[in-house]
Amino acid sequence: MPVLDLPIDQLRRYLPESTDLPDFDEFWRHTLAEHGHGGSAARFEPVASPLETIDTYDVTFPGFDGQPVKAWLHLPRHRDGELPCVVQYMGYGTGRGTPVTLQNLLYSAAGYANLIVDNRGQAGSDTVDGDGTQAAQASGFLTKGVLSPETFYYRRLIVDAVRAVRAATEYPEVDATRVAVAGGSQGAALALATAALDDTPIAVLADLPFLSHVRRAADVASAGPYLELTEFGRARPELVDRMFTTLSYFDGMNFAARSTARARFSVALMDDVAPASTVFAAYNHYAGQKAIDVYPFNGHEGGGQLAAERRLAFLGDIFGDAETLAEAERLAEIDSLA
Repeated sequence: MPVLDLPIDQLRRYLPESTDLPDFDEFWRHTLAEHGHGGSAARFEPVASPLETIDTYDVTFPGFDGQPVKAWLHLPRHRDGELPCVVQYMGYGTGRGTPVTLQNLLYSAAGYANLIVDNRGQAGSDTVDGDGTQAAQASGFLTKGVLSPETFYYRRLIVDAVRAVRAATEYPEVDATRVAVAGGSQGAALALATAALDDTPIAVLADLPFLSHVRRAADVASAGPYLELTEFGRARPELVDRMFTTLSYFDGMNFAARSTARARFSVALMDDVAPASTVFAAYNHYAGQKAIDVYPFNGHEGGGQLAAERRLAFLGDIFGDAETLAEAERLAEIDSLA
């Protein structure tokens, strides 16, 4: 497969003009004020599982308009005192999975509290979308309510993501001063939005962020959810401008310019789902201290084991864990030789 996007030297300089409209900040202030409150406190119910080193809780917390959202909370069984917490958002078309979903065990195995947040109404989800559709819906979401920012699906999902941080800090063994937000693809988009809208997170892990520089993504992506935009535009060409106006309120590039927590991004140069230029658009606009890992021959699967090691090294640096600080130094030495 050839490189699908711009050469790396151009990507590192790629800084497209922001698409945020003058009322972007007011829209989100109003959204959180009107729809980011209400509902009861988060509930944490112990779950039996075959995992011998991890305690798991089935979490229900109030999301958009107080509607119930599900999550898992994983904690290392052998713990002493308050723990740093990674609030983890899931990819497109998935949800929190089961308590033993393998890809969701990394952070708790590394010694952190880990809140794994459901995606309302998506295929792997246990959370019903507030518009009345059932949980575990397998259809697309990128044009759901897209003719208005107020009705767009991602307005609800982002408010859920912000409220998940609050839910995590309600657990008594979570250190509210040491919270990171993390995710890949759609999960990375939610992490970037949350860090822009809530000052609790001190770190962001954004792997292959989706929903960034959306206008270009619709032009150059050749697989994945962005094709829903081209399908909609082909069917209703008179509504294309209106669609992209709505999407500008949810563009990760615009959120990135409002985020100041320390961030580690990753990008894959052969990614046909979240093209590299759209990832660099968010990264280059990011307002806080940042670094990016580049995987030249990977697609939307990202950097695999190496990416996982780099995430843990980054968190060790942020949270001050001696063992992962040592790993960070090892990886830095590897990077210097690349």
